[in-house]
Amino acid sequence: MLWVKSLHIVFVVSWFAGIFYLPRILVNLAMEADATSTQRLLLMARKLYRFMAFPAVAALIFGAWLWLGYGFGQGPGNAWLHVKLTLVLLLIGYHFACGSLLKKFEAGKNTRSHVWFRWFNEVPVVLLLAIVMLVVLKPF
Repeated sequence: MLWVKSLHIVFVVSWFAGIFYLPRILVNLAMEADATSTQRLLLMARKLYRFMAFPAVAALIFGAWLWLGYGFGQGPGNAWLHVKLTLVLLLIGYHFACGSLLKKFEAGKNTRSHVWFRWFNEVPVVLLLAIVMLVVLKPF
């Protein structure tokens, strides 16, 4: 089971690398006025979004394997796991929200400012902090 846990961690780290970087590209897109630079940033964002799918799916598969292996987090003292899984669902939603925002940029229909994207960029930081604290501390 330690191999599964190790692979889960590796793929979570890979997924978060993309989750942290893609919104940063969106910040730059929101600030960019040059068409050539915009096209380059869109290309980078599309490639990154496509790349992020593999580690995201792999992290979820290995996470589900752990969840099944440890008995669905049932019993006393496992409420932390249910909160963690809720936060993971929010992270999945964030991932898809990034894709939706990217599509708006591709269609030339972005209405949000770079300041909004800077705040949006902080959401995965909060999610990661909460998830790691829950996993390590198991507070309830």
